[in-house]
Amino acid sequence: MFLNCHSFHSLRYGTLSIPELVAQAKFIGTKILVLTDVNTVTAIYDFKKECDNAGIKPIAGVEIRKDNKLLYIAIAKEFSGIGEVNKMISAYNCDGVELSETAPEFSKVFVVYPLSNIPENLKENEFVGIREEELNLLIRPELKKLIPKMVVLHPVTFSTKKEYNLHRILRAIDNNTILSKLNEEDTCRKTEYFKPEKDIIHAFRQYPEIIKNTEKILNSCSFDFIYKERGSTENKNKKCYLDSQEEDMALLTKLAYEGLKNRYGENETAKTRVEKELKVIGDLKFSAYFLITWDIVQYSNKMGFMHVGRGSGANSIVSYCLGITDICPIELDLYFERFLNLNRTSPPDFDIDWSWQNRDTILEYIFTKYGKDHVAFCGTNVEFKYKSIFREVGKAFGLPKDELDELAGKSIETHERNSVVKQVHEYGKLMMKFPNQRSMHACGILISEEPIINYSALEMPPKGFPIVQFDMNVAEDIGLEKFDILSQRGLGTINDTVKLIKKTRGIDVDIRNTSISKDEKICNEYLAKGHTIGCFYIESPAMRGLLRRLKCDNYRTLVAASSIIRPGVAQSGMMREYIFRHNHPDQFEYFHPVFEENLKETYGIMVYQEDVIKIAQYFGGLSHADGDILRRAMSGKERSIQKLNEVKANFFEKCKEQGHSHELTTEAFRQIESFAGYSFCKAHSASYAVESYQSLYLKVYYPLEFMVSVINNQGGFYRTEVYIHEAKMSGGNILPPCVNSSEYETSLHGKDIFLGLMLLEGLETKIAQKIVEEREINGKYRSLEDFIRRIPVGIESVQTLIFVGAFRFTGKGKNELLVEARLLLINFKPENRGLTLIEEPLQEYKLPELKRNQFEDAFDELEILGFPVSCSPFDLLETKYRGSVFVKDLLIHHKKQVKMLAFLISRKHVPTKKGTMYFGTWIDAEGNYFDTAHFPDSLKHYDFQGGGCYLLLGTVEVDFHFPTITIHKMAKMPMIPDPRYVYDEKKRYDVHRQMKEDVSMTFRKPYPQEHEIGLPRQKFV
Repeated sequence: MFLNCHSFHSLRYGTLSIPELVAQAKFIGTKILVLTDVNTVTAIYDFKKECDNAGIKPIAGVEIRKDNKLLYIAIAKEFSGIGEVNKMISAYNCDGVELSETAPEFSKVFVVYPLSNIPENLKENEFVGIREEELNLLIRPELKKLIPKMVVLHPVTFSTKKEYNLHRILRAIDNNTILSKLNEEDTCRKTEYFKPEKDIIHAFRQYPEIIKNTEKILNSCSFDFIYKERGSTENKNKKCYLDSQEEDMALLTKLAYEGLKNRYGENETAKTRVEKELKVIGDLKFSAYFLITWDIVQYSNKMGFMHVGRGSGANSIVSYCLGITDICPIELDLYFERFLNLNRTSPPDFDIDWSWQNRDTILEYIFTKYGKDHVAFCGTNVEFKYKSIFREVGKAFGLPKDELDELAGKSIETHERNSVVKQVHEYGKLMMKFPNQRSMHACGILISEEPIINYSALEMPPKGFPIVQFDMNVAEDIGLEKFDILSQRGLGTINDTVKLIKKTRGIDVDIRNTSISKDEKICNEYLAKGHTIGCFYIESPAMRGLLRRLKCDNYRTLVAASSIIRPGVAQSGMMREYIFRHNHPDQFEYFHPVFEENLKETYGIMVYQEDVIKIAQYFGGLSHADGDILRRAMSGKERSIQKLNEVKANFFEKCKEQGHSHELTTEAFRQIESFAGYSFCKAHSASYAVESYQSLYLKVYYPLEFMVSVINNQGGFYRTEVYIHEAKMSGGNILPPCVNSSEYETSLHGKDIFLGLMLLEGLETKIAQKIVEEREINGKYRSLEDFIRRIPVGIESVQTLIFVGAFRFTGKGKNELLVEARLLLINFKPENRGLTLIEEPLQEYKLPELKRNQFEDAFDELEILGFPVSCSPFDLLETKYRGSVFVKDLLIHHKKQVKMLAFLISRKHVPTKKGTMYFGTWIDAEGNYFDTAHFPDSLKHYDFQGGGCYLLLGTVEVDFHFPTITIHKMAKMPMIPDPRYVYDEKKRYDVHRQMKEDVSMTFRKPYPQEHEIGLPRQKFV
């Protein structure tokens, strides 16, 4: 009897999750259930699974609403009917085709209209739904004659009175109003909950025809959908790149051998591996996946874009020969089985990165080439978040803005405990995990064999590419496997640097040439010293510290560092042990000869996921494929405790056959178990390391071009100020923005670096771009007056430009320019902008000469840009003291106490068993970086006080070549008062609070201490 059930995927309407909905239906004995969420099919596949498990027959449908008005309910007779509804909803969501008041010509869909929207003529598949509380209306002649076409309409939206109240709150949030202003049509009725079917039938006992019609719909509908079978390689992706799988394999083989010749020349080892991989790809019928990826990469190359194929795809020599990846799997001993093996049922997973600037062009190509009817992004369900929950619920209760800010900005413990706030908490907690909106998956694209609307309606989020209404987990369940098309700023930096070098020096840098992106003497020296600010993945304080501790001076060590820096790896204790063994290779014994033979490169430690497979195979006697099952089971990919126990039992049995003692096997398995879930795929690390080395090469040999590109790609780990400092340390002359010399982005002229207009927070983007466009068309600006006549700008934007020094070419002082701007704009008529034939000359005023303090410009810059350009932060201190020790001398002060004056760059929060600690990164007065450790005891009395310069007192600790200072005391140093407000006491210290710092928080359990790691350094006897 339930033709109209809502889950909480009816966004900001329903209150029941799918498991709750089905469980309640089962509890009251319902045998057939129809899910009809509002304008979405998000949950139909999970719904079917839940119903199948509960012994309930599932039926799928959609409730069609427009502008909060219920038009009708569409119920699919069979799975193809869902496709019909999807097509209509997609046209509405993506193409703006209006939803009509009546249903279109459906062939496999029943339609149920509410009494409020009955069409003049009902088609054979169309009915009118009547609620129990509406039965008394059947005395009306116009309704009475429709009884033969009526069905029972008993919607389900909530389950309890409290949930009804929650529904009303959700509706208030959706309508952006308060609860007291909700209209009756804004909410569901108070009867929309499950009740025993016998009670519903009893209520309709005088109208057996209505009951019969309802049962007819329920009995004649089905939701027969074939999920991807476990162990099958069959999927719903595009099956062929060409016309058949045979043609695909022929093309793939041809391309692989052409690439083999280009990459290796005559190489039997490589040829044998290509043959082996092609056989597996053919057996698994995955050739189309390879060819589609190859095709996308070919287009990218044709467009001159740079890409990085990373992840486990780099384990494949075929992908290397096709140019999808640039990592030689033979050189690094990468296992193909880690990427693809006969036990794998899902297609291989290529992660391809492009510059954030080029990704949309790649996406356009994919949608155009493979057809908009067959391509869509995976969706994601964005849940209500902590801050948004309390803000939104509080708003529904009518709380004022200041109270909403307090609810959103402070922890629950500090909230005021009045009756309204208690209700906000109560209902806010009920909304936890509720979906709030659908969004686009960061990178997952689906390319289907059948039209994608067969499976889902599409939506068009603001980014402009259609999405399906379900997430990647549902996509995988139903057999749609995603292509990962990613973007990152690191590639944008490399791309832009290469272009800028060509522009400034006329040099073509082939950055993909492996001879310069893997082993270069000066680059290796930079690596070993941790001089890597701005370089992809290796610029964070932790990574620079690791590079120095390892004295990392080669590509292979960099590959390992890229893996062991990951938090999970460090948490398992691998990182600390690796550093020790790298520096003291004579102070440990290999646990077992197999570990020495197979893990010698990493000192007997399982650093990579491939290492787990090696140990499983060579120590435990498992096959490659079984080793990969072990790795996947431990890393959570299979999500099966039963599977892990089966694999563990198999490992112990095989080890026994190998002659290993139970104690030896137990310790080996403990090590595998400790590391398997944390470790990185080696191919992934290698891909990262190549890109890191490419950016390092550019930093070493073209430092100004590189740093300008970092700034224009909006940096990486640090804020813009840090990269500007780095450019200055590399010999650049940093100049504030200028309307006649600056571009929208930061630009390089010789050694002069003009900061871009985009860095001015008080200037609109369109104005900043217009300044440059107008100058390129009609020449440089001759004066402030000329600028105002040519650019549609208000006094606030002009003031921003004046104060930052953008009109210094006029030779006039800022105060004089400010008076001139105000006089110009008082009587300026916008319609005269651009007219230059008859210009009234500006009346000249003789202003008294106004002397400016030497630091006024620095405070202007600090206020507008967020950092000073015309001097360093140290110059703005009241004290002339610059510290007793500098960074260059730290290594000779091991275990000694030092006093340093330093500018705070960043700090990282780290949980410990004794409480919060921080690692700080600073520069000294000479501009060099160093790091500090702040333990809980020290922070109790000497905590951070925001951005700026500090006096530090601490003890130097040199740990494997890397000095850090354990801080005992510190104090923020006072800056000079703002000279612009010499007569205004209240404002003299306002801008000081704009001094910035980068703060990164870590939310995890404390790392184990060295004695807790328990990795033996002696041979196991």
